[in-house]
Amino acid sequence: RFIACPQLARTVQRCLQGGASPGPQPVLLECAPGPGILTRTLLNAGVRVIALESNSAFLPNLQSLENSLDGQLKVIYGDFFRLDPLVTGTVKPPAMCSEKLFETMGVAAVPWRADVPVKIFGILPQKKERNTLWRLLFALYECSSIYRYGRVELNIFISEKEYKVLTAKPGEARAYQALTVLWQVGCEIQLLHMEPWSSFVTNLKNGGLAVPKSTWLPNDHLCLVRLTPQQNLFTGGLKPTNSATFIFMVKQCLAKPKSRLTDRLNSWSLDNGSKLLKELEIPKNAETRNLYPEDYRRLFEALQNSNTFTETWFHDEVLESIRNIN
Repeated sequence: RFIACPQLARTVQRCLQGGASPGPQPVLLECAPGPGILTRTLLNAGVRVIALESNSAFLPNLQSLENSLDGQLKVIYGDFFRLDPLVTGTVKPPAMCSEKLFETMGVAAVPWRADVPVKIFGILPQKKERNTLWRLLFALYECSSIYRYGRVELNIFISEKEYKVLTAKPGEARAYQALTVLWQVGCEIQLLHMEPWSSFVTNLKNGGLAVPKSTWLPNDHLCLVRLTPQQNLFTGGLKPTNSATFIFMVKQCLAKPKSRLTDRLNSWSLDNGSKLLKELEIPKNAETRNLYPEDYRRLFEALQNSNTFTETWFHDEVLESIRNIN
């Protein structure tokens, strides 16, 4: 939960007020507003806010604030990070379906290349941070869940160590991962603000900071990061229908980041791997950790013209990979 920070409030207001285009403005969805400190900052910026709160203890104060305003705030009982649970039967609150959420917000789906329809503000749950990033990533590439409605923009607090992973460069030991490549291909990533952990309420009984340990990467802050889906994500050979295969390809390549790309292509029984790399102007001895995100996209699109991804064994492994992440 967020405590308070005047600098962050000014940053949020600047982000909301800057670059506004003519016409309808995107809906603002705030996740887990708690006592409503950030909610008031958003309201003071003059925007309409949808507050999605999962803790019933915070609902009375938020609803009181809602009643004191003239339609500028709408409070909904629900948990953004439990949207579209993989269960059969009735979904029990605070879990909910994105279809119901967007219907309640009054937001209709727009084409992918249209303007951003919704901006989301929130803090990723630290215990499930990596899993949440993966789930959002699959939804992004498959245009499912919140991304069925268009290029939804995330403005989220993530740990500094995960921010370093998302923005790593090729060759950076430990930081450059499959998650790096896939988020950089899928979204424009912008750092809006860095806030010390001390500005956030923690749940340790001794009053200490519940800061996730990190051995290899710095982790002294939470980072407010904007993730805006690329407008041209689905131009070319990458489509929502084959995106799971693209994700699997990147995960396979970076499972052993020091391995040569030619070895990985050979493991897929690709006869013309060296020729393909030459056409793409990728060195034949390149290690998988040295390819730029855009290189992986170009490689995938080139492979679409081969028979590699039509083989049954490859699709079986893709499906298994998806099940594991879910």
